[in-house]
Amino acid sequence: MGNQLDRITHLNYSELPTGDPSGLEKDELRVGVAYFFSDEEEEVDDRTPSDCGFTKDHSPTEEGPFSVSEVEYSAFCSQECIFSKLRENEDLHVYSAKTLLTMCKPGDLLELVATAQAPHWVIFEQDDQIIHLHKGEIRKDSLLEISNGRHGRIVNNRYRYRPLPPDLVMQNAAGHVGLNSEEICWTNSESFAAWCRFGKREFKAGGEAHSAEQQYFLKVHLSGSEVHTLVFRSLEDMIRERRRVDASGILKELSLVNGGKE
Repeated sequence: MGNQLDRITHLNYSELPTGDPSGLEKDELRVGVAYFFSDEEEEVDDRTPSDCGFTKDHSPTEEGPFSVSEVEYSAFCSQECIFSKLRENEDLHVYSAKTLLTMCKPGDLLELVATAQAPHWVIFEQDDQIIHLHKGEIRKDSLLEISNGRHGRIVNNRYRYRPLPPDLVMQNAAGHVGLNSEEICWTNSESFAAWCRFGKREFKAGGEAHSAEQQYFLKVHLSGSEVHTLVFRSLEDMIRERRRVDASGILKELSLVNGGKE
């Protein structure tokens, strides 16, 4: 299978309880194997604004809104749509960090984008403060400082799950600040931020009980009407591969449905 991380620099196994502290899940607590990977794609502060892929007509100093060239996706668990990033259904315009701050409310889910780099996801706290997973640590930082010229948008509705109340989202995020890679069970910024907002254990590495009946289907919408459909056993596997495609722009040989075209 090609839906595995290419760049694994650190790997541990430990048995962790994968239930959520919100207490909203009513089924029994499951214990899963947690896989700890480096968050190598999370180098949000290592580029200059000129490296972010914006044209001279759309400088990172502008407020926006404006568009960037991106791969579009939709994802399904069985027949249910659980994720959608389609320009026809969603406003994909991005804004400068300064403008974005005027649009945010506590508990909002934000995405920072740059060309040839996986998006960086954060939870907005208040003022200019955000909470995020970065370089193996859950941190509180200034959005203006960590954006480093990148533009962003609010993605509260990107996943189709029912969100937790804002105060519980903030409790989930703030309660993990200071933890490092030896103490956490999320493999990237998106999985952590999405878990904070939706509270679903499936966003945790090893947090999902696999079954032969349950599969995730990621539809990669390419130019024109071409669509590649990729199959995964877990939500976390699907997120990692989608982020790899965002960073590289290249589809590997994965499990494809109907020859990869529809």
